[in-house]
Amino acid sequence: MKIIIIGSVAAGTSVAAKARRNDENAEIILYNADYDISYSICGIPYFLGGEVDELETLTPRSAEWFKVRYNVDIHTRHEVTTIDPDKKSVTVKNLDTNETKEDHYDTLVFATGATPITPKIVGVDMDHVFHVRNIQNTAAINNFMGTNNPKKVTIIGAGFIGLEMAEQLTLKGLEVTIVQRSNQIMPHLDKDMAFRVEEHLRDSGVDLLLNEEASKISEQTVETKNGKVIDTDMVILATGVKPNTKLAEKIGIELGASGAIKVNSRMQTNLSDIYAVGDVAESFSIITGKPIYRPLGSTANKMGRIAGDVITGGDLEHRGILGTGILRVFNLAVGYTGLSEKEALDEGFDTEVLHNIKPARAEYLGGKELVIKAIADRKTSRILGVQIVGEDGVDKRIDVFVTAISFKAKAEDLFHLDLAYAPPFSTTKDPVMYTGMALQNAIDKKNRLITPQELTDKIENGEKFQIIDTRATKQYEVSNVDGAINIPLAELRSEGKKLNPNLPTVTYCNKGVTGNAAQNVLTNMGFKEVFNLSGGNKNYQSFKKGNK
Repeated sequence: MKIIIIGSVAAGTSVAAKARRNDENAEIILYNADYDISYSICGIPYFLGGEVDELETLTPRSAEWFKVRYNVDIHTRHEVTTIDPDKKSVTVKNLDTNETKEDHYDTLVFATGATPITPKIVGVDMDHVFHVRNIQNTAAINNFMGTNNPKKVTIIGAGFIGLEMAEQLTLKGLEVTIVQRSNQIMPHLDKDMAFRVEEHLRDSGVDLLLNEEASKISEQTVETKNGKVIDTDMVILATGVKPNTKLAEKIGIELGASGAIKVNSRMQTNLSDIYAVGDVAESFSIITGKPIYRPLGSTANKMGRIAGDVITGGDLEHRGILGTGILRVFNLAVGYTGLSEKEALDEGFDTEVLHNIKPARAEYLGGKELVIKAIADRKTSRILGVQIVGEDGVDKRIDVFVTAISFKAKAEDLFHLDLAYAPPFSTTKDPVMYTGMALQNAIDKKNRLITPQELTDKIENGEKFQIIDTRATKQYEVSNVDGAINIPLAELRSEGKKLNPNLPTVTYCNKGVTGNAAQNVLTNMGFKEVFNLSGGNKNYQSFKKGNK
């Protein structure tokens, strides 16, 4: 059997490695138009920022290494230009010599990856404008900074790469401006969580411009459609990627709804003996079963292993993804998995939403605050998605939630997890467990929740509420929810008798715990409808600032 793989970064090399492990006799050939193989795109910002000393660190595997280790022939600087699926042949061009040859396959794998999107901006092709995608343009950026010593950089786009570059170049001493055409950073976060990261960016020295779209780049400036002029010495394009499907489309390979190649759970395309993996291929959601496109190295490796196994007679199948992501933005970690609140509503779920603000570990040992937003389905209690922002313990919790959602956990299941506890690592009631408890109580209508957005919308629609601030008077005087009256918890049993038990009531404290206790008091006093404000006053004030 002869396997030809087009592309040799994460997905392509994973196909080759797994196929060789399964079949020592297969002939495996990879053609790659680039100079390098198996490099870490995700590590590029950290080299440019100086956290990674040598660029070669990001290219740990060479073609020679693969030949020795796996007996796989990798040809760099070789581009597959045409494919004849009837003859099972490919035409390959040597980009260094311009020579072409024909090769034949039994099985063909597309691992052609994705290409950075170049926005239609006047001047986008100037020498000081760069994408962040491969080792060559990384070297070009590094050489430009070393030669020209830029002081100001404009980053267009506020996704993963844009934010990581903003962090690294700010820490390197450059003045960084981010231009983002939408009203928030990180499109897979809900706005109430994205705002927390936006504040932190600005506090860290980044000039973040939302609702601005770059229209013209000159040698020293970037202009926006709204007329803003930004002084700059260098421009980084971080406007996303699109799958490299052109070659596949020419031979009739079907694309999915996302624009990437449509594959089944065994990574097979609609054409016989042709597979697709990695950033060129479409995945599907574990929750909805619908196609999604999230180009990440972790997914690419997984897809590659599955294809390599299937091609050589194995029975692995792709089980889908949750679209999990995590990144560091200065002192914050930002993680998310599953559906956002907006996505869940768009999918037709009746959502229960909790904002849980808790320390990642014992505060007396330096535990920092986590803000966890969790979304569940009221009908089934199934966890649909989680977003976390914090300085400490985000990665640990997001991975627990990923595991739980992958196995279709319900809110109540989270409380029963036997999580590791000791004060340096967690709290006795871990934030994951508390998230499950609070969500389940809300779903069972024992302790109903209301988000700041829901409360604001209801009031604007004319609904009447009694809003009770249960904190100390000094805290109330510093900041409070609009329209709230102050009744500290210790006085609530007596003062609550003066309230209208038939009027919908909202209780809150600073983060949610005392508000929950007050909710129980009023419910036991016979109040008909009592809600606890999700995330308390702290979450409300953040919401209010983010919606100005």
